[in-house]
Amino acid sequence: MTSSYSTEAPSRAEVDALAGATLVEFGTDWCGFCKAAQPLIAEALAQAPGLRHLKIEDGSGRPLGRSFQVRLWPTLVFMRDGQEIGRVVRPASAAQIGEQLVRLAA
Repeated sequence: MTSSYSTEAPSRAEVDALAGATLVEFGTDWCGFCKAAQPLIAEALAQAPGLRHLKIEDGSGRPLGRSFQVRLWPTLVFMRDGQEIGRVVRPASAAQIGEQLVRLAA
């Protein structure tokens, strides 16, 4: 799992064109909620080793996060073939993330 959020974000069209399952995680490296969620995210993603995981830095003026209407960090958007399947905002447990991974795999 990537430890830092990428400041280089793909366009919304590029994200929507991704084939297969993708987790798009929005947050920042300095966000306390984001830091606290990392062990939970890592635990859940250990059950989905082949999942594409994009960690994107979000904030004012960041168009990708705005296009997904991200309001709080971290926000996890689960996508299949460019369509949003589920979302978790500020995950409280690995199980909460795991529920969305099950939906994504179905």
